[in-house]
Amino acid sequence: MTSDRVLIVVHQKHSTPGRVGELLEARGYTLDRRCPCVEHPELPDPRGYAAVVVFGGPMSANDCHCLAGIRHEIDYAKRVLDDGVPYLGICLGGQILARALGGTVAPHPESHVEIGYTRVEPVAGAEPLFEHSRFFFQWHREGFDVPPGATLLATGTGSFPNQAFQAGDRAYGLQFHPEITLAMIHRWNLGGGHRLGQPGAQPKRAHVKGHELFNAGIDRWTNALFDRMGLEGVAMERAEAAE
Repeated sequence: MTSDRVLIVVHQKHSTPGRVGELLEARGYTLDRRCPCVEHPELPDPRGYAAVVVFGGPMSANDCHCLAGIRHEIDYAKRVLDDGVPYLGICLGGQILARALGGTVAPHPESHVEIGYTRVEPVAGAEPLFEHSRFFFQWHREGFDVPPGATLLATGTGSFPNQAFQAGDRAYGLQFHPEITLAMIHRWNLGGGHRLGQPGAQPKRAHVKGHELFNAGIDRWTNALFDRMGLEGVAMERAEAAE
């Protein structure tokens, strides 16, 4: 049986795993939260976890030359993949995965951002993954190229064409934020309200309405992704081990 712990990597002192963390806990997993850019410069052996989930943050995946935590996370992502541990990278976490695999991360050439709920389109063959939702919350100013050896899963209809990719069997990089809760929307708008005037940003009222419309579908989408990653739940794993 695999571990009942999931490693949660965040990038600010008060960051939380949001709805992703709630859904993992509902499956029986214990969350081990680490913040290598602030509190925990070294991350533990990934083989002790059922999965590693790396979240977003205000820094760039290109800050590896000046932030030891980002440099360590890029190296750690390689180790996670080499050890065969499922990896989910969200926004900055997805960009870190792209960098680890040799891809590039860059801002939009005309300084566009993507803030608010947008529609993504699955590529041919990836439609089943997006059965439950094609609308997701965005909050970013940089995007990733699909790294060598990875498979593009979804494209965007806005300024950032690459929205999701898969590397190997159980590693995923996402540009969007399935973890967003209504409380997080209010908090991000309060702390990052200066970004709402940038090209590509939607007003806060659109964020709140989008959460009302799309949250239930995103919950189902996230649970389906966990199934694909082999995170069926601790109770199921124990039942299978007892057979």
